[in-house]
Amino acid sequence: MNKKDITILLVDDEPDILEIVGYNLTAEGYTVVTADNGNKAIRIAKKKKPHLIILDVMMPEMDGIEACENIRKIPELEDTIITFLTARGEDYSQVAGFDAGADDYITKPIKPKVLVSKVKALLRRIKEDTNSDNVVKIGDLIINRDEYKIIKDEKELVLPRKEFELLSLLASKPGKVFKREDILDKVWGNEVIVGGRTIDVHIRKLREKIGDESFKTIKGVGYKFVV
Repeated sequence: MNKKDITILLVDDEPDILEIVGYNLTAEGYTVVTADNGNKAIRIAKKKKPHLIILDVMMPEMDGIEACENIRKIPELEDTIITFLTARGEDYSQVAGFDAGADDYITKPIKPKVLVSKVKALLRRIKEDTNSDNVVKIGDLIINRDEYKIIKDEKELVLPRKEFELLSLLASKPGKVFKREDILDKVWGNEVIVGGRTIDVHIRKLREKIGDESFKTIKGVGYKFVV
């Protein structure tokens, strides 16, 4: 997908943020639309159906958390990537953002070039959607769901079933934060889980086999695959 075909909705009540961030994203080649509060963001999102929404938390009329919750209720926007951009870096506000349905969290102030890099990383998920449903390729990592096969640096790795399914889930949407309860539901389902640290143990084993830098822990929320 060409950059000009990607629409980004930037939502912030600070005109300077809209101008500076919007300018840098437009200069990068993306189509950028803006809103200065949550209500406008919802209306524009319904109309434009953006691929990515960069959403401030503290805004008048409707804050980012509530706006995110409402956007996630719109069926045609359920796959839209949402990241919060805010000066609030406290753990509780990050957790609230993820609970509302956000995929990531960016704390400002942030240098424009760094923000653009983060946006590129988030948008890589769109490219992954073009892969075969059963074969995922991310850099030097290939996940073949049909054959339960992992290729890393051109070498085949044999993973136990749950490690394979956990890796497959996280790598299906690089950059997306998967909450612990969602991981348990999708990987273990109704199976009986022995101990409350089951996910942590499997993540530790995957770090050892795939690479520690490929997995990021989001405190109090869950995990994401990093590219």
